[in-house]
Amino acid sequence: MLTFSRLAPIRPALGALAASVQACVAASLLLVASWYAAANPDLAAMEQQLIARFGPARITLLRDWARMIASTSVLNDSEKLRRINDFFNQNISFDDDRAIWQESDYWATPLETIGRGRGDCEDFAIAKYFSLQLAGIPVRKMRLIYVRASTTTPSGAAQQAHMVLAYYANPRAEPVLLDNLHTTIKPAAQRRDLQPVFSFNSEGLYPGIAGTTSASAGPLGRLSRWERLLQRARSEGFH
Repeated sequence: MLTFSRLAPIRPALGALAASVQACVAASLLLVASWYAAANPDLAAMEQQLIARFGPARITLLRDWARMIASTSVLNDSEKLRRINDFFNQNISFDDDRAIWQESDYWATPLETIGRGRGDCEDFAIAKYFSLQLAGIPVRKMRLIYVRASTTTPSGAAQQAHMVLAYYANPRAEPVLLDNLHTTIKPAAQRRDLQPVFSFNSEGLYPGIAGTTSASAGPLGRLSRWERLLQRARSEGFH
C-alpha cells in the first residue's frame, strides 16, 4: 500500500550520500524553475522538431495533444487528470526502451513519446506530468513515483520496477495514481500491488515510504536523466 501522506522533502542530516542527493536536487531545481517559468510550448517549433526527427506521421497526434491541453483550461482538476490520462493511455503504445531507443533506460520528452508513438512506464508518467502542468495543475500537487510492482509471471510472483504519476488534492490527501497499466485513475490505497521506493518532482526528492529516511545511489542517476530530459524539452519548443 502506498504511504505518501506528506509532501515534505528528505531531511538534511542523512550523511554524505544524502548530501550529494540534495546537491543534485538543488541543481536540478534551478533548471526546472527556469523551464517552468515560461512553460507555454512553441507548437510551431515542436512540429518542426517532430518532422525533422520522426517524419510527418505524428503531426496529427501532436496537434490533437495541443488542442486537448487547451481544452482543459476551464475544467476542474479531476477532469483534467482523466482527459490527460486517457489521451496518453489511448494514443501511445507500451514498449521497451531497447526497442524504441536502443538504450537500457531512456527518459523521453513528451514530444519524443508522441513522435515515436511508443513509450515505457516512465515515458507515460513524464508525458502526463508535463501535460498536467501545462493544463494548470501546480507542480506541488504532483509526484513522479518509482515503485515495485507485484506481477504474476509463468514462473510465479515477481516484482518489477515501475513508474506512476501521483496527484495530491492537498498536502494531507491520499494521492490518486495515473498508471499506463490501468486505465482507471485509482486512489493509492486501492493499489496494493505497488510498493513505493522514492518520488520526485520539480520541488524535491522524497522518501518512498513513511518514516524512511535512507537514500541510495539510484535517485542520483535518475535525477541526472531528469535534468537531461528538461534540457531536451527546452530545445524542442518548451520554453
